[in-house]
Amino acid sequence: MLTTPRATGPAPARVGHRLPPDGRLTVLGNPGHRRVTLFAAAARAAGLPEPAVLPWIDLLRGTHRLSPGTVLRIESPGEDEAVDALLRGPALGADYAATRVEGGAAWYAGVTAALRTLAATPGVGLLGDPEEIAVMFDKRRTHALLSAAGVPVPRALEGGAVAGWEDLKARLDAAGLRRVFVKPSHGSSASGVVALEFGPRGQLRATTSVELADGRMHNSLRVRRYQEERQVAELVDRLAPDGLHVEQWVPKASQSGRSADLRVVVVAGRATHAVVRTSDRPMTNLHLGGARGSLELAREAAGPAWPDLLETAERAAACFPGSLTVGVDVLPTAAWRRTVVGEVNAFGDLLPRLTGLAGGPAEGLDTYGAQLAALGAAPAAAAVPPGAPGPAHPTHPTHAGHSTHPNHPRTEQP
Repeated sequence: MLTTPRATGPAPARVGHRLPPDGRLTVLGNPGHRRVTLFAAAARAAGLPEPAVLPWIDLLRGTHRLSPGTVLRIESPGEDEAVDALLRGPALGADYAATRVEGGAAWYAGVTAALRTLAATPGVGLLGDPEEIAVMFDKRRTHALLSAAGVPVPRALEGGAVAGWEDLKARLDAAGLRRVFVKPSHGSSASGVVALEFGPRGQLRATTSVELADGRMHNSLRVRRYQEERQVAELVDRLAPDGLHVEQWVPKASQSGRSADLRVVVVAGRATHAVVRTSDRPMTNLHLGGARGSLELAREAAGPAWPDLLETAERAAACFPGSLTVGVDVLPTAAWRRTVVGEVNAFGDLLPRLTGLAGGPAEGLDTYGAQLAALGAAPAAAAVPPGAPGPAHPTHPTHAGHSTHPNHPRTEQP
């Protein structure tokens, strides 16, 4: 059995993270989205009242009303085209499409401004810190914060904003970096991410889910490779205006011949859930063809380094003390003996039916039940509403609701 050397019982809530006296929470989210329905199911299973829902669209339009004493859980605004159009539409103009990659800076400005409005609302308690969410949705700021705290992270390209392809190419050459990940600063779910490699004889290869079509960039479920410099230059030049974070491509450990990393969910400072993601491509995201790996094999491979892996995730989460829950992407290296942190996700807890690590503070609970237990609710077994998606198959994950050119607009998926 997979066990962790952690004390049992629900993780303690941090200061300010408490249920209201009547136990009724409000969720800022997109009505009907699985994030909202799964959390509501967990609340019912814990004997709590049905959470109220504040639609993101109402918050962005300024038509919302919140009563003093409201305790608000902040959920992702992603995967709702009306919300996305309101956030990114003005920046993309007549060429707006939900599948478009661009517009991340506009999305970021709209979301952070809306959350700051909530923070300034008298008498409303938030289960997530808007300023910390703003940092987590800026990869440059997250990397700098983790690095300053001594959390191991990949080496990042220094020198300020990347102006475009020629600037990036020159700076990578000067830094001696030949394999890097180029990431939109405000993206998620690998939207716009480019794994870039320079060969010893001038070869160039960019691996990405971005499809270049008619001078525009679209998200796609198919990972493709570009090897002509003009195409790579177009990718970088179009991504650069929204801001880029560039970091060294760290060789990951492997499982069953595939590269592997982990999403570790940390609730109230404790690592509670973990998923191994494997792929034969640079990106391990499940919706891009990655597969869930074996947690038992990962623990066995890490051996005595396993507790350190979980502790690294907890150290990353500790940089965000006002956030009850974060998802930490942990990249194991050196045959599972060392780890670095790739990203910290504000909404990285969407792992349907996954129960907590055996021997840990959330054993038997899903990610939402673990959060409610940390808030003081009575622990309850994981609950899934009728019709909710089940767990991804270990080798054939399912993700419903994606179009031919799916844009996963700034939502956190494993």
